Amino acid sequence: MKKEKECIGIVGAGAMGSGIAQIAAQSGHSVVLVDQNDSALQKSEDALASVANRLVAKDRWTMEFSHEVQRSITRTTDWNQLAPCTWVIEAIVEDLDVKTEVFQKLETLVDSKAILASNTSSLSLTAIAGQLSHPERFVGLHFFNPAPLMALVEVIPALQTEPSLVKRAKLQMEAWGKTPVVAKDTPGFIVNRVARPFYGEALRIVEEGLASPQTVDAAMKASGFRMGPFELMDLIGNDVNYAVTQSVFEAFYYDPRYRPSLIQKQHVDAGWLGRKSGKGYYLYETSPIETDAVETEAFGWISERIIALLINEAADAFYLNIATAADLDTAMTRGVNYPKGLLAWANERGIGPTLKVLEGLQELYGEDRYRPSILLKRMAVNQEAFQLDATNA
Repeated sequence: MKKEKECIGIVGAGAMGSGIAQIAAQSGHSVVLVDQNDSALQKSEDALASVANRLVAKDRWTMEFSHEVQRSITRTTDWNQLAPCTWVIEAIVEDLDVKTEVFQKLETLVDSKAILASNTSSLSLTAIAGQLSHPERFVGLHFFNPAPLMALVEVIPALQTEPSLVKRAKLQMEAWGKTPVVAKDTPGFIVNRVARPFYGEALRIVEEGLASPQTVDAAMKASGFRMGPFELMDLIGNDVNYAVTQSVFEAFYYDPRYRPSLIQKQHVDAGWLGRKSGKGYYLYETSPIETDAVETEAFGWISERIIALLINEAADAFYLNIATAADLDTAMTRGVNYPKGLLAWANERGIGPTLKVLEGLQELYGEDRYRPSILLKRMAVNQEAFQLDATNA
């Protein structure tokens, strides 16, 4: 494997940081992976060795390539070893103050032309950049877990980011075999914003006793989703999903559209975090998924309700210039494996019928949570459809 001169720095040796380090190393870079915890660094090294052995066994990597990738990563607690890196990507705890402190420290260690990037999933890039001496070289690079397998990377410029850096970041991600999309620096960016109804409305349906988690999951899988919302929350971790929901809700000034569910909080309080704790909305100690209590007659209205709200959120994101139509649909299909892009789905279902579902829910509940996007209203009146090709989106 031919080595490039460019050194990539990663701060944080958790699952995400280790995954990004693997991506950079297998793309030919030397990598410096920094963490304050020696045990985290050792765990990262052991995990990559295990992955490499599996890939060699499946003939996806040669033994030589495997050894080269593993040798390419220097794991250390010494931050000074980041000094020669031209890119440094942070992948640590989702805490604004902690991340800001990390980047202020990085500014004193690396060259003034080095690019600094955060893997934050929901925090304000602009707020972090506002505390830096050189905010123009700071950008968001939001990978999805597991980073080596998931294609999508959201590229998020802060208000202060030098515009040319967006193109550089996209080219770097493409060179690493990723699919980059550009998102405005708003709470949740694309995926964590647009996907909120997939969880939130499913939780409300269960909260009201209208259907069981098993029925909701089965309904959404019957509509083409690989996993139902409760299965997916258990996989992500109910603590993580709840934290993101809270973050987006607070960042949007408590807009009811993003309100967390009491069920989420109760599961976190009980320690029912999903797969990682052995219990969440399902039990994982014996069999991964319980299949009883599925009411197939409810499939239609459940999927119709949740998909309409997802489309509404995607339409609003497009209306507010969060991303292009093409990038919005790419983000949802490549980032969370939706069966179709939501705007393409809106075209297929029809804007008018989707709007009718939303208006019906708003009339039933009398809540701003169900307000239809102004864009959908205009498009329904004018009988328009979303233009989804990359040049016109």
